[in-house]
Amino acid sequence: MGGDEGVNLVIPGAAKALVRRPDLRFRLYGDRDAVEPVLARYPRVAEVSVFEHCDYAVRMEEKPSQALRHGRRRSSMWRAIEAVKKGDADFAVSAGNTGALMAMARFVLRTTAEIDRPAIAALWPTLRGESVVLDCGATIGADAQQLFDFAVMGGAMARALFDIPRPTVGLLNIGVEEVKGLEPVREAGQMLKEANLPNIEYYGFVEGDDIGKGTVDVVVTEGFSGNIALKTAEGTAKQIAGYLRSAMNRTFLARIGYFLARDAFERLREKMDPRRGNGGVFLGLTGIVIKSHGGTDPDGFATAVELGYSMARNRLLETINQDVSEYYRTHRARLDAEVAPAEAL
Repeated sequence: MGGDEGVNLVIPGAAKALVRRPDLRFRLYGDRDAVEPVLARYPRVAEVSVFEHCDYAVRMEEKPSQALRHGRRRSSMWRAIEAVKKGDADFAVSAGNTGALMAMARFVLRTTAEIDRPAIAALWPTLRGESVVLDCGATIGADAQQLFDFAVMGGAMARALFDIPRPTVGLLNIGVEEVKGLEPVREAGQMLKEANLPNIEYYGFVEGDDIGKGTVDVVVTEGFSGNIALKTAEGTAKQIAGYLRSAMNRTFLARIGYFLARDAFERLREKMDPRRGNGGVFLGLTGIVIKSHGGTDPDGFATAVELGYSMARNRLLETINQDVSEYYRTHRARLDAEVAPAEAL
């Protein structure tokens, strides 16, 4: 029921995902009057779906506290997340209200024992391939320990997705010098440097232009700046695409040039298409929840579904949580060993 188009986004998106992943099965939660007419136009989706009527849908403008109060246990969003908790679904996907989705996901699924705050992790296309960027808007602000946790979770996700034994991790900052940036960022950098984690290689500070370059495998930031960076990149991609279309249609010779180079332009269009990177993973929870961009189209929503499919099929959440748990066990044991002699003195 969420996103700019609601049912007219979700069900056509499910249909596109089903073409590429024919073993998908769906549990759909929403208002019967809105869902059933659209579902009737997609018989293949209807065939592999269980639909449950919900009498409440979280509005896009609702505050998370209001959504929890009014939509607890009866909203389509809550019921979808609850299906993951009960084991009736392997993952949940929503294009709805981000704050409400995170609040409900935290309430229903809970965070893993070691993580204080979840983060939204997105796959970001770069000149080198892809990078993991987090947090992309789960919460505003973060202290040094939370940024440290994001680095551990992002590194585990990169290991699982990219099959890199020791991914590089950078902290997003306004400069690469150690004296620059906010105190929590500088403190987190010092913590990562001193920790010398076995499964990630701390690169140092990175700037905004390093994200697209693919300077590091994982870019860590807090949700305010991460969300702005994500939406700026999406807007820039659309802006450049608009410039290219305008330039190619300006003269007859330009149109001939486009015709001769259309394969190259098509590859460029695919690389810059923000729908290819749609879908943010809520890391730090005990189940998989994927947040789709509310303004995407069915192709973009299908991408978010396929991200959840890939995570569930390859048991990536288990790998990530095992990495995080293992790190904190060994890290805390090392800290205890260092503290014990000092206390004895």
